[in-house]
Amino acid sequence: MSDTRRWAALWVIALAQFMVIMDTSIIGVALPKMRVDLGFTAESLQWVFNAYVVVLGGLLLLGGRLSDLFGARRMFATGWAVLLAGSVVSAVADSVSVELVGRAAQGAGSALIAPAALTLLMTLFGGTSDLPKAIALYGAAAPAGGTAGVFLGGVITEWLSWPWIFWLYVPISIAALIATPLLMPQPSGRRGSLDLLGAVTVTAGLTLAVLGVVRAPQIGWDSGTTLLTLAGAVLLIAAFLGLEATLRNPLIRLKIFRTPLLGAANLAQILLGAAWVPMWYFLNLYLQQVLGYGAFASGAALLPMTVLIMVLMVAVAPRLIVRFGPKPLIVAGLVALSAGLLWLSFVRPTGNFAVDVLPASLVAALGQALAFIPSLGTALSSARPEEGGLAAGIVNTAYQIGSALGLAAMTAVAAAHGATHFGNRPDLTDGYSAAFTGAASIAVAGAVLVAALFRTRSGPGTAAPADQHRTQPLTVIDV
Repeated sequence: MSDTRRWAALWVIALAQFMVIMDTSIIGVALPKMRVDLGFTAESLQWVFNAYVVVLGGLLLLGGRLSDLFGARRMFATGWAVLLAGSVVSAVADSVSVELVGRAAQGAGSALIAPAALTLLMTLFGGTSDLPKAIALYGAAAPAGGTAGVFLGGVITEWLSWPWIFWLYVPISIAALIATPLLMPQPSGRRGSLDLLGAVTVTAGLTLAVLGVVRAPQIGWDSGTTLLTLAGAVLLIAAFLGLEATLRNPLIRLKIFRTPLLGAANLAQILLGAAWVPMWYFLNLYLQQVLGYGAFASGAALLPMTVLIMVLMVAVAPRLIVRFGPKPLIVAGLVALSAGLLWLSFVRPTGNFAVDVLPASLVAALGQALAFIPSLGTALSSARPEEGGLAAGIVNTAYQIGSALGLAAMTAVAAAHGATHFGNRPDLTDGYSAAFTGAASIAVAGAVLVAALFRTRSGPGTAAPADQHRTQPLTVIDV
């Protein structure tokens, strides 16, 4: 494959990551109008967001395994087709049930796209000197998608109407479907059977886990429904692990988790998601509900942070990985993220963007950029080549589950400190401040755990071999 075609394919892969993340943020501003037009109640409105996140989080592992068995390019195209169908259903929906079906279909499409995209990236760039740059560009697409979602959601809702949020996905999905056979390699699927019982069990367990944590802030962490939901998730996941240990062709080869780098890198991804996503969520609320910014202005206020992350991920992080290795960067990034979050905890009811938001958000962005790329690259390069889709599914699941858990927990913390008192700026600020402090503690815990668990060989830019089947690690590739 020519170098030009390879990099063109990478832009389509980065677009996939951009769209998957944007789909979690673009509908936020449109929710009030959707509630009026479709008849959502105040309680059911949250499921416009949750239907996507629950299905995405529950199906990522299955998506990764399907990518390994049937080929990453085929699953990548299938995911775009499902996302396209879900977007059309969401756009034309005239009732609550139809809208939620469309959002769930979007989540299912994204669960096929995300692991296949990472597998294709490793197929195109694995073992080459361009791998760090490729992963950096892919990683930078995530914060860009999150910010673009807020920004575009405000513009589209204000100047057009909320269905256009979903119509936006139609031409992009069609373009991706056209580009996929032209640009993407055709890695063959692997022989093996699909562990349907394992797939159903783990998908149900992860879905219940995400369902439990996203509902808990509304119905209570100690409610019978929450406790039963989370208990069911634990039982299903335990049953899945028992099943996988006995099968010859399991959905997940459990020995994969014996790879120290794989486990530590995915732990870093879990805690990064658990700290970063609540920060982004509550910072947006602080801008709108305390400082009085509109949707357009709040999206624009997040742009400096997004631009910094993209520059650092693409131009700086790959070189630092080669010089220092992954572990120091992940630890330093989590420490910087915690420092930025702690700084944000001092936001004031009468604050302003230049003093209360901009400097602290840039410090947090620095931390996210430093930690995300080495942890993602290590998680991907620690697996067997034939398990690239599975490794991609695991790391995507780790980040999404961490994000859901962190956001649910910090929402409960914020609510306990006054964040439900709408219109009362001092109480809202106290609630958001508590959420920032809680997220900072998650990042600190992440730094400590990664420092203790991430084992590397001596010397910068090296990583301990996980097993004899491991691909060349990201950290030894020159830039």
